[in-house]
Amino acid sequence: MAGVNKGGWESNQEVASLTDRYVMKTYGRFPIAPVRGEGCRLWDADGKEYLDFVAGLAVCNLGHCHPRVVRAIQEQAGTLLHVSNLYHIPSQSALAKKIVENSFGDRVFFCNSGAEANEAAIKLVRRYEREVRKGDRFEILTMENSFHGRTLTTMAATGQDKVKKGFDPLAPGFRHVPFKDPDSLVEAIRDETCAILVEPIQGEGGIVCPAEDYLPFLRSVCDERELLLVFDEVQVGIGRTGTLFAHESFGVVPDVMTLAKGLGGGVAIGAAVASERVAAGFVPGTHASTFGGNPLATAAGLSVLETILEEEVLENCREVGGHLREGLERVASRHPELVREVRGRGLLQAMELTVAGGPIVEACMGRGLLINCTANTVLRFLPPLIVTKAQVDEMLDTLESVLATTSVDGGEGA
Repeated sequence: MAGVNKGGWESNQEVASLTDRYVMKTYGRFPIAPVRGEGCRLWDADGKEYLDFVAGLAVCNLGHCHPRVVRAIQEQAGTLLHVSNLYHIPSQSALAKKIVENSFGDRVFFCNSGAEANEAAIKLVRRYEREVRKGDRFEILTMENSFHGRTLTTMAATGQDKVKKGFDPLAPGFRHVPFKDPDSLVEAIRDETCAILVEPIQGEGGIVCPAEDYLPFLRSVCDERELLLVFDEVQVGIGRTGTLFAHESFGVVPDVMTLAKGLGGGVAIGAAVASERVAAGFVPGTHASTFGGNPLATAAGLSVLETILEEEVLENCREVGGHLREGLERVASRHPELVREVRGRGLLQAMELTVAGGPIVEACMGRGLLINCTANTVLRFLPPLIVTKAQVDEMLDTLESVLATTSVDGGEGA
C-alpha cells in the first residue's frame, strides 16, 4: 500500500531474518511483520493491509493507535517516564481510583502482565490466610483447561499439561478440577484449601463459557467454606464481553480480580484488584514491582478506561458482538462438516472446528484477515471493541471463502 510507513524496514523477510538470527525461539511466528496500525487495520513491512481480528490477543481493545491513548502516551512520555514506587505516582493513583469506582474492589496493586497479576493474587490470598484470617491453609483450586500464565507458579496454577512440559518441579499448592462441574469442585475442597481461582470464561482453553449459575455457585461455596474467590479477567476483562468486567454479567462479585491485556491499550500493565478486607493481606514490604504502575503505563491505562466508559464502547461491543455471533452461526450452518459449535460473549467469539484450525488461519492471512487458533481446533475472534458491522461482514466473507475451499481433512482447495 502506497504511503505506508515501514519504519525503515524493507520487507517482512528482512525482519524475519533478524528475528531468526537473534531472538530466542519461543514463538512459532507467521511470516509477516506488522509495522503500522490504525483502528482495526494493520500493514506489514511489505505494505500489505490486514483486517485485524486478533487485536494483539485481546490487548488492543480500542484498536491500533487510538487517538486518545496515543495522545496520553505522548504527553506522559514527554513529561516523566518512570520513577520508583517509593514515591506517589499521580497517574497510578488516578487509574486505581477509576478501577475502584467502576468495580467491586477497594484497592489495586499494579504490575506488568497477566502472569504477574495472577502471581500477586496468589500471594495475596495466601498471606491473607496467614496474617488476617490467622489460619494455615494454602491450597488453591483451579480449573482443568485453564490458563493463568507462564511463570513457574502460574504454570502450576494452569490446568493445561502442554504448557508445563519440561519445567518440573513446579510450585506446589494447586489442584485442578473440571470446569463447569459443581459436584467435582465441592468434592475437591479439603482442609488445606483457601481459595478458588477461575477464569469467568476460559480464553486460551477455547472460549469455554460456563452455565449462568456456575459462577454464583462458586460464590456461594466460597462463602459457605470461608474461601476466597479469585477471577482471572486477564483476557476477558476491560469490556471484551460487553460489560467492563466479564463477571458482571453473571451477577457475582469476587474477592480478588486480575487484569492485564486490554488495560493498557498496548502498553504493558497488569493489576490485581481486591476488597479492603482481602487487601489487608499486603502491607509494605510484602510485595512489589519495580516497573509496576509506572507513569507511562498508568497514563495509558487511564486513557483506555476513560475512553471505554465515555464513548459507548461497551454498547458497541454488545451490538456488534451480537452481529458477529449471528454471522458466525450462519457460516457454521453452511459448513456443518467443518464446524462443531459457535460460542462466546460480546467480541470474544469462537468457532470450534472438526479439523485443525492452523491452515485456516494461514489461508485467511493470505487473504488479508488476521484471526487466531487456540486449542488446535478453535478459531478465536478478538477484534477491537470499536469494530464496525461492516468490518465484521468483511471478515465473515473472507472466512466463508476459506471454509468453502477447505476439505474435511483440513486441506485447502477441495
